[in-house]
Amino acid sequence: MRVLVIGSGGREHALVWKIARSPRVSKVFCAPGNAGIARQAACVSIDATDIAALAEFAQGNRVDLTVVGPEAPLVAGICDEFRRRGLRIFGPGKAAAAIEGSKVFAKTLMARHGIPIGAFEVFDDYGRARDYLRAQPPPIVVKADGLAAGKGVTVARSLDEAEAALHAIMVERAFGDAGNQVIIEECLSGQEVSLMVFADGEDLVPMAASQDHKPVFDGDRGPNTGGMGCYSPVPAMGDELYQEALERIMRPTLRAMAAEGCPYSGVLYGGLIITERGLQVLEFNCRFGDPESQPVLPRMTTDLVEMLEAAADGRLDGASCEWSEQAAVCVVMASGGYPGDYEKGKEITGLDEAERMDGVIVFHAATQRDDARWLTNGGRVLGVTGLGDTLRPAIDRAYQGAGAIHFEGAHYRRDIGQKALAGAH
Repeated sequence: MRVLVIGSGGREHALVWKIARSPRVSKVFCAPGNAGIARQAACVSIDATDIAALAEFAQGNRVDLTVVGPEAPLVAGICDEFRRRGLRIFGPGKAAAAIEGSKVFAKTLMARHGIPIGAFEVFDDYGRARDYLRAQPPPIVVKADGLAAGKGVTVARSLDEAEAALHAIMVERAFGDAGNQVIIEECLSGQEVSLMVFADGEDLVPMAASQDHKPVFDGDRGPNTGGMGCYSPVPAMGDELYQEALERIMRPTLRAMAAEGCPYSGVLYGGLIITERGLQVLEFNCRFGDPESQPVLPRMTTDLVEMLEAAADGRLDGASCEWSEQAAVCVVMASGGYPGDYEKGKEITGLDEAERMDGVIVFHAATQRDDARWLTNGGRVLGVTGLGDTLRPAIDRAYQGAGAIHFEGAHYRRDIGQKALAGAH
């Protein structure tokens, strides 16, 4: 079969890498892809949000299944258009993708259906939001309603920081229309965990849990990013909590979406937190996580394509997914200055050395080729994933791989996975 993956980042490289291993797949396309992806898929220069051109490409090239990586085309309704044309696609329709496209939609849905979340208020007026903030004790969380590439959330430790975040969202319009509404919510404390499930509108099959590291600096300091690293499995989430997540959060959310007239098909990603009150939902995403996909997919022993097809066709009832006992750790190598301003076009060396290392996979997130040279082409450049029998050797391999790779200004956190090791003692 012929598969089209939409997107250009590290998540899409992990998807292409895994899909290409399926014995059922004869050809993988990626639109638009990147230089690293081009080694395993035929890259097509169509933007991920050019829905009409993507649908025409899928029709013209006899694509049997399309897999959407990023959230923007999902929120824009790519799956509805593909299905209207009779094209098979994995992902939620526009109405269901609002679970990520609008944090207000997601929070109010969860509140209506009793899914565990922290206290929150919604505002569309800057003055009222500011007055409410001033009456709340920090820390407090300020969120833009719409899509902001993982950067529209501020966990404010002081009133000044909270007011600055609110001003940036609603007055400076740092995220454009995504800031038309803002959510101010209780700051929950505890270990965060990501849980993705395959969903077909009614049934779900869960994936292995993982833990992302969003702040840019060690010790969870600095501004939030799209994700600086991730590991799987998560020792803090034992079998009991895992089942609690499925029965109190993921399954009820699927039922809630169906009850509200927007049944959910695709990957439902729960950003959860383990609190003293039990598991709570921080947010939902409507797609595979990035960088969660980079450690989770290499641990999957089931054919990913079988799961994608079963979800797309409504056949998940009775299906299951198997996982390796191995651990996996992804360290994101970013451009200097990210998530703020950064320069592109820095030469990358050491990729071959890292890729030759046992138990190391290098996923390209933002690279380009210039003759024989690899160059940086974005904020998050590479995801270096290490595999090991346990987390300790997986961490060591990921950092050995990252240590072999060099480019001017390269930055990466040195503490990915340390929370898991600390909890193991």
